[in-house]
Amino acid sequence: MGVTTVTDVCPSSAEQSASGASPGDTGVLHTLFRSEQGGHEQVVLCQDRTSGLKAVIALHNTALGPALGGTRFHAYASEEEAVRDALNLSRGMSYKNALAGLDHGGGKAVIIGDPETVKSEELLLAYGRAVASLGGRYVTACDVGTYVADMDVVARTNKWTTGRSPENGGAGDSSVLTAYGVFQGMRASAQHLWGDPTLRGRKIGVAGVGKVGYHLVGHLVEDGAEVVVTDVRDASVKRVLAEYPQVTAVADTDALIRTPGLDVYAPCALGGALNDVSVPALTATVVCGAANNQLAHAGIEKDVADRGILYAPDYVVNAGGVIQVADELHGFDFDRCKAKAAKIFDTTLAIFARAKTDGIPPVAAADRLAEQRMAEARRG
Repeated sequence: MGVTTVTDVCPSSAEQSASGASPGDTGVLHTLFRSEQGGHEQVVLCQDRTSGLKAVIALHNTALGPALGGTRFHAYASEEEAVRDALNLSRGMSYKNALAGLDHGGGKAVIIGDPETVKSEELLLAYGRAVASLGGRYVTACDVGTYVADMDVVARTNKWTTGRSPENGGAGDSSVLTAYGVFQGMRASAQHLWGDPTLRGRKIGVAGVGKVGYHLVGHLVEDGAEVVVTDVRDASVKRVLAEYPQVTAVADTDALIRTPGLDVYAPCALGGALNDVSVPALTATVVCGAANNQLAHAGIEKDVADRGILYAPDYVVNAGGVIQVADELHGFDFDRCKAKAAKIFDTTLAIFARAKTDGIPPVAAADRLAEQRMAEARRG
């Protein structure tokens, strides 16, 4: 297996000239060193020809401790897209872990390929060896395209794998507490906007009900909410409707965000849910969901605020899962983790209060709080 490490060293102007590159060039190195996505401590490109593994492991910031973040398995359109995703996701994990009060920095890995066709035991073992090569600087877990059974395999080649099955010393599916944390963030949004921390009588649209979204629907129904769902997989929708007959479904996300009378929109699938097309079309007054990187580009958070929509930062409310996997390193206790995840309610309220005081969008307020904690740790 080949492992290439790219560290945070920016080429000089002379080196750019020698290579024929210009300051305006784009590409992987531009992304690493000179874009807003840059500033990472270490990026590792991994390849194993025998198994077909092609992966990127990105460590953004380890001021608070070893980087912690899941492994995404996805059929990226290009290697550059995979690198960008790893950089975005790992940066988000630094902020998420900081605001969750964890002693972990931010990291993320992506495996390139369609998990339905290329995932194999051999490939997962090779990926585990790549994680092992970092000697504990990165702790991995599940993400989109990877599951508890996969982490059990990865863990056979290293001791820095969480999200394993209880039979193998792990905590199991982290989507349970992720959904619980999102629900707490949604309750905080209701408290801030409507003066009551309940979703009873509110219409909630959930996009993506395969993992986290499925559990979130259960919390919402129990709380008395009216729930509308959609998912690209018909089987996921059918599962929800069979268990909760009072839930309704729409054809796609485009239809969901335009649902009349929607109070809360909960994106629980892939990122970029808030973009130049969706934001003007949203009927909801709150956005609070589990998907990572919901803001499609810088500045879109202002467009959301200008429309009078309250946005609960994704990396704040979806931290329940990382709270769970972090606890696994110390001997998992579900009740202890649930108590920590419940604090997402208080953290979300504090961010809304800071945003109001400073006159900035909630995501900017969350960033400031996270950056403050990381800076204090670095100075310490």
